[in-house]
Amino acid sequence: MVDVILGLQWGDEGKGKIVDFLAPNYDIIARFQGGPNAGHSLEFDGHKVVLNTIPSGIFQSHCINIIGNGVVIDPILLRKEIEKITPICADIKKRLLISKKAHLILPSHRTMDAASEAAKGALKIGSTLRGITPTYQDKTGRNGLRIGDIFTPGFTEKYKSQTARHTETILALKFDFDNTELEKEWFAAIEFIKQFTCIDSEYYINQALREGKKILAEGAQGSMLDIDFGTYPFVTSSNTLTSGVCTGLGVAPKHIGEVYGIFKAYCTRVGSGPFPTELDNDMGELLRQKGHEFGATTGRPRRTGWIDLPQLNYTIMLNGVTQLVMTKADVLNGFNEIFACEAYEINGSNTTEVPYDLCDVEITPVLNKIEGWSQQGLELPPALDSYIHYLETKLSTPIKIVSLGPDRKATLFR
Repeated sequence: MVDVILGLQWGDEGKGKIVDFLAPNYDIIARFQGGPNAGHSLEFDGHKVVLNTIPSGIFQSHCINIIGNGVVIDPILLRKEIEKITPICADIKKRLLISKKAHLILPSHRTMDAASEAAKGALKIGSTLRGITPTYQDKTGRNGLRIGDIFTPGFTEKYKSQTARHTETILALKFDFDNTELEKEWFAAIEFIKQFTCIDSEYYINQALREGKKILAEGAQGSMLDIDFGTYPFVTSSNTLTSGVCTGLGVAPKHIGEVYGIFKAYCTRVGSGPFPTELDNDMGELLRQKGHEFGATTGRPRRTGWIDLPQLNYTIMLNGVTQLVMTKADVLNGFNEIFACEAYEINGSNTTEVPYDLCDVEITPVLNKIEGWSQQGLELPPALDSYIHYLETKLSTPIKIVSLGPDRKATLFR
């Protein structure tokens, strides 16, 4: 079976740490969507690493790690990531496989991203400016270049054709740029990637299933950023839900097993878009500082707020979550009281459903006050245990893992 691990909020839930924690139980870890806008943080044995494209099982010596066809790859950033972790993962060439069907992020995709955001002004989405959206647009528009293309004789001509088309768009937006040096670095990174094993990942994974191998599919971003079911248009460009595993790795729905849904004990969001429980005040700043809520990839400060139960029930439903993982419970340590949003008040009426027009309506969160706790070491004080039971009741799903700190060891099974 293919088990799935993904974020249930707006990303940054701590997926990397939990994948690394669970990886000893699996033979293969496979990323199924997203790109280098992801930032999966791992801490172990005195090391602190942020992974952007490489699956989070890369530091487990027995695991094969696959960058799936649903991922978009920036060769420059992937090369830097590989070179960064090689000192603590010397046999990375044996552990890392790349799908031939994964799409390439070109230098001009990055420029198009920047030009588009600049043109939107105050209406910008909050892109990481890494070229993700233009790359997915080329993919769905049937214009993309893929990893497999780098081994074909006509690759350079295909590249020139793509960049010529992109240049027209960029110039139309009156955006100044010069990608000469970036292109040199990009082609050097292409040659570097050719050293790695590139595979027909759909065949590889299905053969592994026939052999009884255990596979963990790793998602990026969060469920509320899904292109179809997230807070559109303030979303990412891929399907971040369990359904994205089937298209992002080439496996049939019947092969999906456990679905681990990860959420923070509170809530955060990066960039623009609706956030019903946001705390734009001193409490929000305290959460930001205590939780070190700054983007692992971009460094941008995250918006913070109380946990949102209607939102979590929505994404649990969409993903078919079988087990929950709560992270950052330690950040709420020492609070006298915390709050949980149990419903939304919209136009004088309460609802527990996420509305279609979430981006446009005024929402007042209906909050429930909860007793805080004081935690000593790796323990579950009674008030924290009570909070966990409260969430299990409201979410109708068991919380099996609780993270009490960033290190691999600060993780409890329940």
